[in-house]
Amino acid sequence: MYTNDWISKAFNDFFKSDYMPRANATAPAINVKETPRAYVVELAAPGAGKEDFMVNINDEGNLTLKLERKEDEQESNKQYHYLRREFSYTKYEQTLILPDDVDKEKIAAKVENGVLIINLPKVDEQKVKVQRAIAIE
Repeated sequence: MYTNDWISKAFNDFFKSDYMPRANATAPAINVKETPRAYVVELAAPGAGKEDFMVNINDEGNLTLKLERKEDEQESNKQYHYLRREFSYTKYEQTLILPDDVDKEKIAAKVENGVLIINLPKVDEQKVKVQRAIAIE
């Protein structure tokens, strides 16, 4: 029986070969930079807006990044169908262990040009050092 799906099979065979290895389409790229005053986390998610992200500090004091984008329901009315579709993020979650010198009360986040930017300010060094006497039992 002849079917019309030969194009999608041809594309799948080509893209799954050693000539073009499949990229991990579900994990956005992350950069982590350090400046003298802060750490900066950048998460690339082209096309995502601030409503697609959730940034939290969990009960263990770690930074949790979540990205969830819902597919556009209006696409079903279009006059085409995808033969292959990989560049759409649907759900992503990452937990980052924060260094001890991060001021967790002053963490800020924003989205610019499809990149989530999280600023993790460092606490003043004098506040990090805790001096106290230890009682010996």
